[in-house]
Order: sequence, then structure tokens, then C-alpha cells
Amino acid sequence: MTDLSKTPVTVITGFLGAGKTTLIRHLMQNPQGKRLAILVNEFGTVGVDGDILKSCADESCPVENIVELANGCICCTVADDFIPTIEALMAMPLRPDHILIETSGLALPKPLLKAFDWPAIRSRITVDGVIALADAEAVAAGRFAPDEAAVQAQREADDSLDHETPLSEVFEDQISCADIVLLSKADLAGEAGLAAARAVIEAEAPRKLPILPMTEGVIDPRIILGLNARAEDDLASRPSHHDGHDDHEHDDFDTVVIDMPEITDPEDLVARIQRLARAQNILRVKGYIAVTGKPMRMLVQAVGERVRHQFDRPWGSLPRQGQLVVIAEHHDIDLTAIRAVLGA
Repeated sequence: MTDLSKTPVTVITGFLGAGKTTLIRHLMQNPQGKRLAILVNEFGTVGVDGDILKSCADESCPVENIVELANGCICCTVADDFIPTIEALMAMPLRPDHILIETSGLALPKPLLKAFDWPAIRSRITVDGVIALADAEAVAAGRFAPDEAAVQAQREADDSLDHETPLSEVFEDQISCADIVLLSKADLAGEAGLAAARAVIEAEAPRKLPILPMTEGVIDPRIILGLNARAEDDLASRPSHHDGHDDHEHDDFDTVVIDMPEITDPEDLVARIQRLARAQNILRVKGYIAVTGKPMRMLVQAVGERVRHQFDRPWGSLPRQGQLVVIAEHHDIDLTAIRAVLGA
């Protein structure tokens, strides 16, 4: 039985652009009578995801219950950032009934789970479950999936591809640590794609896991909340590539923030981002843009060449200064070329 004195925490992990923020928005809109608190960990100083969630705040999850930790991975800054933040949430006048943690797309979940064993918080919170999101279309296409024939062909063509990429390790660690895997963007993958993605994840998982399709972040909250997994007590069944290491580095990835001028044609910007993804293997682009003649700011979210944009809310008293966060592997970052392609 769940210890009723402990507040349950759900860790939501997944690779860049898998749909974590969209899922949390759905949970905020369907809180099951619970008062929620949310901790958002961004990889970079521009808090796009936290800003999106704050715009959805309501009685069940007021703005003061949504906390951002930017410019630092919480699995690397546990003592400085994560523990004090959890303590602050637990000390609020109205204690949350359930805490949701959205990790950065580059976070390894297991070091975070170890933090729940810290004496300062162990008696007060428990990890109800770890939910891993995987982009069904991407996984079905073979990204971050073990394929011996393909790897062998790459090795024969290029000796530098003798080891797995850091991105594949992140993906595998997130699957290994999960209690449930959600295949996001199921509508784009189709039935064949879902079957292929499911097979990849089943091959990666160290134990049998529920693997469920999801579109636009919509899933019954009763399926993923209230798991009572007590994951902090179950670390041995959640293997990691980094077991035996005290920490891990994100030096393989770079994040740059590009100040963007006001634009006139959103579709031209979309084309530029797609060109950037092709030319420099950019993983993720997100941020806000000012469009001439439009009082509302334009939210931009891109994963590779897939770009989404929408007007989310008025600029109001804020300066009409656009900014885009660009994330790529270290060797792919060329700031001059990025600025040139984006017209910054």
C-alpha cells in the first residue's frame, strides 16, 4: 500500500521533442481532482516549455506550482537545484497532491531517481512511476535503434562510427528506467510504424513493459498516475550505461540561443529551420518569434525537419524580441552558419 504521508512524484522523460510538455498539458487539464505541482527542467536558458505550461495554469495547478530549472540538468545538479526545489514545493501553504517532473530531453533518469534517497526528502516523497515517451515515427524509422546489419555497414564505410552515439545511450537509459513507455505521435507512425517501434523498444527494455500509443498527449491519466512503483527502491532492475559512474557529462551537446529579428513570412522561417536541420544535423529548435503585423508571438517547435508553429499569446508589455534555442551534438554546432541560415 502507498504510504499516505508521502507525496507521489511522476518522472516524465523522453528524447528531445517526444511530446513531454504536450502530455503534461493534458494531465493539467485532467487532474483527477488532484492539486498538481510541476518541475520543468530545460536544457538551455530560455524556458519555452515552462512558459507553455504556465499559460495553462488553473486552480488545480496554479502558476506558483510550476517551477523551472533552466541551464542545468537536474540529474547533474541534485544538491544545488533539485533538492531545494522539491523542499520548496513541499513547504507551500497548500501542499501538492502529486508532483510531475519533466526532465530535459538529454537527462538520464536513473541519477535523478537516486536523489530521492536523500534523507532531506526520502521520508516525504516517493517516485510513483517513470514514464518514458518515445517518438513512434522516429523509432520506427530506425533512429536510436540497434540494427546490427546497418551498424556493420556503417563501420565498413567509416571507422569513426565504431561506437554507439551518445544519443542512443540516452534513449536506451530512458527506456531501461521506465515503468511505462508511451509511443507518441502514433497518428504519424501508423499501425505498421507502431508495430516496428514497439519491437525496437521491447528489444531494448530490460524487463516487460507496458507500451501504449498516444497522439497529441492524450491518454487516460489513471493509466500513468497512481502506479505506486516506488522506483527509488527498485534501482537494480533499471540498468544504465552509466552505472558505476558518479556523474555524466553533456559535453556531447551544445545549446545556443539566437536572437531573432521580426519576420514577415513564417513559412520562410520554417524552410530555413528545415534547411538547418539537413545541413547541420540540428536536433531541436524551439522559441518565440515576432511576426510583422501580428500582436501575438509565434511559438516555434522543431524536431529535426519537422517544424510546428502557432500564435500562442499576445506580446503584451514584453519587448517584441524573438529568440530561438538550437540544440545539436557538439561537433555539429557552427554558430556563424546557424545565424546565416536563420537570418539572425
